[in-house]
Amino acid sequence: MAFLSDWGEFIAAFGVFFLSHTLPVRPPVKQRIVARIGATGFTLAYSALSIAILAWIISAAGRAPYVELWAWQPWQNHVPLTAMLFATLLVTMAIGRPNPLSFGGWGHERFDPENPGLIGWVRHPLLVALLIWSLAHLVPNGDLAHVIVFGLFAAFSLLGMWIINRRARRLLGAEEWHRLANTKRKLTITLNGVIRVALGGLIYLALLFSHVWFIGVSPFPN
Repeated sequence: MAFLSDWGEFIAAFGVFFLSHTLPVRPPVKQRIVARIGATGFTLAYSALSIAILAWIISAAGRAPYVELWAWQPWQNHVPLTAMLFATLLVTMAIGRPNPLSFGGWGHERFDPENPGLIGWVRHPLLVALLIWSLAHLVPNGDLAHVIVFGLFAAFSLLGMWIINRRARRLLGAEEWHRLANTKRKLTITLNGVIRVALGGLIYLALLFSHVWFIGVSPFPN
């Protein structure tokens, strides 16, 4: 009973997370939801739900029993402070762009492997952003609960890349998958890209200064 009272919320948050990433995306369930609120509505609602549950998991980890695995040092905070800028830029540069090789994009029929943009460099930008977020936050959070959280999300992002690659090969067919996956690496500056970078910078600052309110911990070194 003591274990459940101490770790109960932490376990429950993870249980809700896994249920939310299993049930709504099952084809029959997803089809019914999309029929009611549309594909865009589903994406927005699912994203909001995922963010809310993620915030709950991190908050629950902070309330779980503290079991130190390594000691915190002020320099460690600089790791996520720096890494999260790149993670945020990856998200803003990738979200909503055509990307039939991963998820998080729209208009896949417009994808051109000769001019793939960011996808030519990073096939799964959203999962790479999640991996950066996870590994960067591991550094200043050396207690057992947070290591479980960020370690599992890092593993989840790596496993997700492998699963999505296999699924894309199966759905697209080997020939089409190889055609789309054989992307060119080009560095092209466009107005849309500049706007996305600027938006990413603003979102990064917003996340930085709302971190205490949203998560309950300051991201700045003391």
